[in-house]
Amino acid sequence: MAASTQIADYKKHLKKKLFFGITITLLLVFSLIISVSHGGVQIPFYEVLATLTGSGTNEMYYNIIWNIRLPQAITAFIAGAGLGIAGAVMQNVLRNPLGAPYTLGISHAAAFGAALAIMVFGVGGIELPVSNRYSMAASAFIMSLLTALIIVAIAKYKSATPETMVLTGIALGSLFSAGLSVFQYIADDEQLASIVYWTFGDVGRTGWNEVTLIVIGTAVPAVYFISKAWDYNVLSAGDETAKSLGVDAGRLRMEGMFFASLVTAVAVAFVGIIGFVGLVVPHIIRRVIGGDERFLLPYTLIGGGLLVVVADIVARNALEFVTLPVGILTAFIGAPLFIYLVLVGRENW
Repeated sequence: MAASTQIADYKKHLKKKLFFGITITLLLVFSLIISVSHGGVQIPFYEVLATLTGSGTNEMYYNIIWNIRLPQAITAFIAGAGLGIAGAVMQNVLRNPLGAPYTLGISHAAAFGAALAIMVFGVGGIELPVSNRYSMAASAFIMSLLTALIIVAIAKYKSATPETMVLTGIALGSLFSAGLSVFQYIADDEQLASIVYWTFGDVGRTGWNEVTLIVIGTAVPAVYFISKAWDYNVLSAGDETAKSLGVDAGRLRMEGMFFASLVTAVAVAFVGIIGFVGLVVPHIIRRVIGGDERFLLPYTLIGGGLLVVVADIVARNALEFVTLPVGILTAFIGAPLFIYLVLVGRENW
């Protein structure tokens, strides 16, 4: 009787998780359609569907959808998805509920790396050749990976608490922000404009070439993360348990931080800083479906993309004559939740 009850409860929880996954996926599809249809020029839903399926006849709608809004919507989804799943992985491998690219200073490190490329190599203009995109992404990745390695090294100390790691990340983030301010102070007008332009979290700056690079730079780590979901479940039980089950905790932790840094670097290099997505989304998903990484990782990917797509829709339509950077909207959402998490502590982790 007890076994049958447990099986019934498991099936019930599994159905709940699957239903939640289907729900957020449908919300994402609906949000993407709204993102493509709403803006300075309102495009009816049927015109959007007709244009996307190749049966549309309005040339203006075609140009707006295929050359402006669709790349922007896809960029918003991919950037948010990458940051969301990266945050979930960081929280797991560091065993820290406040772990995320933004709170650990990795986003700021990537932004500093991008600004360094602008100052040293002269890249960063609005229209960049692919080679310069690679230079900026590489510089952002190196700085973000360096920060991640410092945090992992500190995490190895037995006396290092989760709060210590977060404070270290905040300190490193402040350090890189100060370096960014120095660059802004000594930059000429063109360099300053480029740095400011790239530090704003804005998904409207990408075309199809950039979308391709963002997709590749996010998809590879995401596939790796999801393929390691069982190992992350084991790791959450502790290093000794992981070792007894044949999981190399140290290697898994380093690889996780490496790929999370890569995702963050790609996002920052192409869209700027989009804060708190990696912190907010994993906690929301975890509260709904629990901490099973088999579901948590793909759902944070979808949820992160959904959050940034919705934020982008609001940013483009909130004010009549001004399009706000999407990073502002995510900060308004994430900052209060960050304060809440600090206040409640770890008991709800």
